[in-house]
Amino acid sequence: MDLSQLEYFRALAHIRHFTKAAASISISQSALSRSITKLENELGHPLFDRTGHEISLTPEGQRFLIHVERALSEIEEGRRELDHENDPQGGIINLSFIHSLGTYMLPVLLSEFKVQNPSTRFNLQQNDSTLLAQGLIDGTSDLCLGSTMITMKHIAWSYLYSEEIYITVPIHHRLADWEQAALKDIENEPFITMKPSYSLRILTNRVCALANVHPKIIFEGDDTNTIASLVASNLGVSLLPKIPGSDAIGIRQIHVSFPSCKREIGIAWNMTRPLSPAALRFHQFIVKRFADKRSSTVR
Repeated sequence: MDLSQLEYFRALAHIRHFTKAAASISISQSALSRSITKLENELGHPLFDRTGHEISLTPEGQRFLIHVERALSEIEEGRRELDHENDPQGGIINLSFIHSLGTYMLPVLLSEFKVQNPSTRFNLQQNDSTLLAQGLIDGTSDLCLGSTMITMKHIAWSYLYSEEIYITVPIHHRLADWEQAALKDIENEPFITMKPSYSLRILTNRVCALANVHPKIIFEGDDTNTIASLVASNLGVSLLPKIPGSDAIGIRQIHVSFPSCKREIGIAWNMTRPLSPAALRFHQFIVKRFADKRSSTVR
């Protein structure tokens, strides 16, 4: 069977009238009838009940229509994607990112990029560092925004900017009015942090080891917003990147005086897979944006 047979079948299945269906797809009634008969012969099942003045789908025809609708829908979506790829400002980018970037940085970047590339579409995915790196390996991600990627063969990582990590406490905590504090100042506090596979947790473990601090972990979460909310509920303290509107949600974020608490944010990609034109444009946009920002800060 060919594509036209399926399209003719769908038209007749919806219209239930040979003359009207033939007119809707711009072929003769006899051509439509021959096509349907050929399709039924190939399948070995009657698809239409032609008794009486009206035609109707047989049970076999009803089941077959479900699959035809699905197949034609996928083909039409494929055509749209190909047309989209040929648009010089279009294309689809599979972009993955660490959870904390989704609250402030990522929306800004996508909004800025879409001003000049309005036809570009994004498939977005957030996860922990291990799974993000695996996505680049297996091709489900074109680009990944995150902290230093776990070392994996063929993964390239380019530095974009540094992000400060703050001691985060409830708004009425004893340290809430301090401008800075050392990790030793929260050593005996209930501690809320990310699960072990997340880059922020890896950083937290490292800086706590440097300060010879052994946090009393009471909860391990999957995203910074949940952790911030738990801190605001006076359940403990944490180490978190800047949380937008921190006062409004009931937390205070304090500069860490010792040790230095910063993490590097960069963009990663798989060197064995050539980037699509759209992904390459986004990569160039991101790298230039932060290079220009660093340059203006130095001046």
